[in-house]
Amino acid sequence: MEEKDSHPISLLMTDDHSHTLFSERFKATYHSTRGAMSESKHVFIQNGLQYIHEQYQSREISILEIGFGTGLNAFMTYLYAKEHKLKINHQSIEAFPVPISKATQLNYTSDFSENEKVVFHQMHQQEWNRGEEITEDFLLTKHLCLLEEFNSPHKFHVIYFDAFSPSEQPELWTEQIFQKMFDLLEDNGVLVTYCAQGQMKRNMKQVGFNVQSLPGALGKREMTRGLKAI
Repeated sequence: MEEKDSHPISLLMTDDHSHTLFSERFKATYHSTRGAMSESKHVFIQNGLQYIHEQYQSREISILEIGFGTGLNAFMTYLYAKEHKLKINHQSIEAFPVPISKATQLNYTSDFSENEKVVFHQMHQQEWNRGEEITEDFLLTKHLCLLEEFNSPHKFHVIYFDAFSPSEQPELWTEQIFQKMFDLLEDNGVLVTYCAQGQMKRNMKQVGFNVQSLPGALGKREMTRGLKAI
């Protein structure tokens, strides 16, 4: 049975007709209100996963996602991987899980097959802190912990940094945290985030990232990609 959250979450429709959630805990939406699915595809898939796939032509890619949230990034990753026949090890950190009862209301699978709907719900129903094969080529592990507590002997090709913004979660945008993520990346791996804050970029550069400012999603001026260039 799910515990009753003292910080409720409400369902919202974004401009591309995909849902997002509003967190009372952080007083923020989980995605851009201009389009949840569009933002996820632009920031994390095209400029993260697709970039690594095209740069290195590797069939096996490992991803660390900071903020499992609605499961949208994991689902979009699964769709891209299925289309391009990739083998994905997707690990995701979440400290404040979305209740399954709320996740089942999200409309991300409305234009997809029954199989894809099953995959999305399986992602949310999966037990925490335990790896599970969603499909033969998609391993998902959800870590129920704070980023500050997370450790892994495994390194990653891509980090999806999808925490709430620096104004809502300032503790996750520090130089110390970016050092941790830099160390978790494979050589020539990348970190991608929707954020383009100046102090964040300075923190990234300080720990060794080659910082790229890219066009943002849905009319937003910028997003950021950090390269662990060796």
